Amino acid sequence: MLGILLAIGYTALLLYLMRRMTFFASVPGLPLRWVGWLFLLKIAAGTALWAIYTYVYTERIHADVFKYFDDSAVMFDALRERPGDFLRMLFSVHNDNAWFDERYYKVMNHWYREYESNLHNDAHTIIRYNAVVRLFSFGEFHVHTVFTAFLALTGMVGLYRAFVALLPGRERALMCAVFLLPSVLFWASGVIKESLLFFGLGLMLWQLARMRAGRIRALGLLILAGCMLLLFHLKFYVLVSLLPALAMIVLARIAPAVPLAWRTVVVLVAFGLLGLNLHYFLPGFDVLETIAVKQRDFIGLAQSTNSGSFVMPTRLDADLWSFVKQAPYALYITLLGPLVHKAPGAMGLISALENAALLVLLIAFLRYRVAWNRVERSVVVALLSYVTLLACVIGWTTPVMGAIVRYRTPLLPFLLIIALLVFDHHKALARWPLLKPFLSA
Repeated sequence: MLGILLAIGYTALLLYLMRRMTFFASVPGLPLRWVGWLFLLKIAAGTALWAIYTYVYTERIHADVFKYFDDSAVMFDALRERPGDFLRMLFSVHNDNAWFDERYYKVMNHWYREYESNLHNDAHTIIRYNAVVRLFSFGEFHVHTVFTAFLALTGMVGLYRAFVALLPGRERALMCAVFLLPSVLFWASGVIKESLLFFGLGLMLWQLARMRAGRIRALGLLILAGCMLLLFHLKFYVLVSLLPALAMIVLARIAPAVPLAWRTVVVLVAFGLLGLNLHYFLPGFDVLETIAVKQRDFIGLAQSTNSGSFVMPTRLDADLWSFVKQAPYALYITLLGPLVHKAPGAMGLISALENAALLVLLIAFLRYRVAWNRVERSVVVALLSYVTLLACVIGWTTPVMGAIVRYRTPLLPFLLIIALLVFDHHKALARWPLLKPFLSA
């Protein structure tokens, strides 16, 4: 009961603060009352995630929504007894030694991964986040849901603001693409990494959009740097997949006279060469080998746990040609896999239906497409590069459909944003005037 009362109180406080913040209160095409309802919807979705992993999938130690929350209690308890230890663990300062290992990390269940690699362990980030929220939650899980839903909403408002100026007359469609996709709403509302990922991703793109419009501020640069650091420590591969797209957008601004095709080739070749030769700059870090090992480890984990949605892929070798051959499969399994290889149970059915609806929407938007010379081509090509690279990374490494449905959430809104950018809503409204309430106010 205390947790519910605290959650309601914090929800009311955050709703009040949103009314006082221009970031939420003056969003083009998105009235404040809608933002408030979206916040409540995200809290409901986060609570649904809690309920499913409480009453349906009851092995708490294996549920991402609980396991990092539970481990954070070990870190937080150090605050009372040894506050210096708490701060060193929180900020990762001189905390990599036998004292911390024996007293804290081995007491946790998930500080160390079953399959360790040379990539940053993103579990540390979500454990630290939960330890900070415990300062306000008194250990009540539902308070963590409220705060996490608020951060995810903040990022999604930033994502909406980043593209709304490019989509006049399609504001409501953009709102649905950003906030209301079922898998995004479900996985990016609860106390898991995807919620924080959207927080960092959305704010970063909002700041980049402001800079693209010429509004460069010191605070904006600080937010941009902080968001990139957060993405690095949460989902490194999402940030890496996004970097070429950001470079394309920057290059379009500083060298607009250079043809789009040349700018695209230069960026992709430069990042490709950098990735393939990164081990010369970071000894021991071979990109292709790291991805191949990640796939091998995920296959081993899925087989050892008898995953119900396992789809055996062709094993990758640590050479470029192996990755090129598997790229079409990777795109297929990421973008169409939930429809073709439906995961068991109700969640698998919902994912399949969502995938089918997305295909119908994409086809419909492309059916009423605008002339290519009227499209923000540099933005479309940049977003396509991000979606393609991220889909390939997910498809190369992930053989479990249930995981793919979750991991692909950071690319789904961008698929629909790309479609909206090439969508001629005037042409569609001339044919279907009843669609107007679904596109804009």
